[in-house]
Amino acid sequence: MQSVEAVQNPEQIGEIETLLKHHHGQLYADVWRIGLNLSLRISDLLAIRYADIDLDNRSYTLKEGKTGKTRHIRLNDAALAVIQRRKKEYPDDIFLFQVHSNRAKGKPIRRETVSRAFKDVGERLGIRLGTHSMRKTRGYIMHSNGVSLEMVAKVLNHSSPSVTMRYIGLEKEQVLQTYDEFVI
Repeated sequence: MQSVEAVQNPEQIGEIETLLKHHHGQLYADVWRIGLNLSLRISDLLAIRYADIDLDNRSYTLKEGKTGKTRHIRLNDAALAVIQRRKKEYPDDIFLFQVHSNRAKGKPIRRETVSRAFKDVGERLGIRLGTHSMRKTRGYIMHSNGVSLEMVAKVLNHSSPSVTMRYIGLEKEQVLQTYDEFVI
């Protein structure tokens, strides 16, 4: 399995959302937008139920599937806008990202389906895009904007900052930058 990467160009983040909407539909663009803002693993992201979202307190609490840890998330304006719009459009849905075809009605969209859509858009842009790219991108952008590696690790629920460095692709880039920064 080929690893995916963080999107480091802010313009590409919006372009990905536009291409997802145009080629695959609003649902996929919404998965991308929410994924960037909540930094959840795809399995946890697709399992979000409206019943677990507290709009009054702008919060969402979940038990992570991979780690079993309870995680509390504050919903920012971008996430709230998508959640509120989707709830208004589909008031009877149970899941935030629910399928509406007769074959899978009442179930969340499948990870594999999202992965294929992301891969397609990534190929159009020449980047290795996948379902982990949302988390990696959020971590990379946070770190690039001055958030400490320790805090990014905490947000991504990683065991240590060194795991986060590898995850968002900093080790390789930081080593390469030293060749430019330290000319002797």
